[in-house]
Amino acid sequence: MPNTAANRLSVPKQVHVAVAVIIRNGRVLIARRPDHVHQGGLLEFPGGKVEQGESVQQALVREIEEETGLTVPLESLQPVIGIRHDYGDKQVFLDVWKTSAAKGEPEGREGQPIDWMRPDALQDEDFPAANRPIIRALSLPGNLPITGAMASWENGRDRFVAALPSLKSGLVVLRAPELPAHDYRQLAQAVLAESEGSGVGVLLHGCPDLAAEFPEAAGVHLPWREAEGLPERPVPVNRLLGVSCHSADQLRQAERLGADYAVFGPVLPTASHPGEPGLGWEEFERQVSMAVVPVYGLGGLALEHQTQAQACGGQGVAGISFWWPSHDDR
Repeated sequence: MPNTAANRLSVPKQVHVAVAVIIRNGRVLIARRPDHVHQGGLLEFPGGKVEQGESVQQALVREIEEETGLTVPLESLQPVIGIRHDYGDKQVFLDVWKTSAAKGEPEGREGQPIDWMRPDALQDEDFPAANRPIIRALSLPGNLPITGAMASWENGRDRFVAALPSLKSGLVVLRAPELPAHDYRQLAQAVLAESEGSGVGVLLHGCPDLAAEFPEAAGVHLPWREAEGLPERPVPVNRLLGVSCHSADQLRQAERLGADYAVFGPVLPTASHPGEPGLGWEEFERQVSMAVVPVYGLGGLALEHQTQAQACGGQGVAGISFWWPSHDDR
């Protein structure tokens, strides 16, 4: 598969900015912009403009060394997300890559204060507006488990309890379209009680009203039928919002809603839709490169596909089979 993300050069009519997420011991290197520059006084991730003829990785290696004195092996850089943003007075394309292999001790070589910060300490209002998807991508896990088929809400609760220890942390989408609305709410109440203190956040699947009805949930994941007609974000910004998408237009709607992430697919053929081809990795990468929200690949994927999804610029993989007990265990 041609890795088009790895060969992106400057974008016409936009300022192409290479952005580095430098991770060490679970913390991220953050700098403060000088007061006299655009968006001065706000926090930022290290990086700078991609010069003509440079690849984004070459620009990052150069900028990181110039700004912080750190040495970054070019091959250690992995794509995170690409963000196009119009500030009114400036249009930028933030080409965001990450590395955990930077060598040396950082210093603010341009006089800028720098510090290592925990990802959960990064606040939207402290950064330029275009950085919000980067902050979300850092806080979201690399895989998104989804619950599978269940015969009843009691059966779903029991299967969830059996599968929960395999997660340890992260998020899970509580999806049960086969259950009546009343039964789903019973399931949600039971699952939220069972997951309390586990380190796993539960995302309820269905209508936006579930967020207000179950304030202890991490947020809501909207199937496309729920997201399609919404004019604005339907849940508070302190709750997560996910959207299921299957086309570029649907991804644009997720962005308009201010979604914190989207799932997109099917990437590969699935057993549930025999004979139907998947999008393929090349198309997944193309769509992810145009999205301004973190995107999970969905459909025919297992945990071993997580690295490939991330190499395409995706957040990781979402799915059922890699964690949910098989039908034989029902």
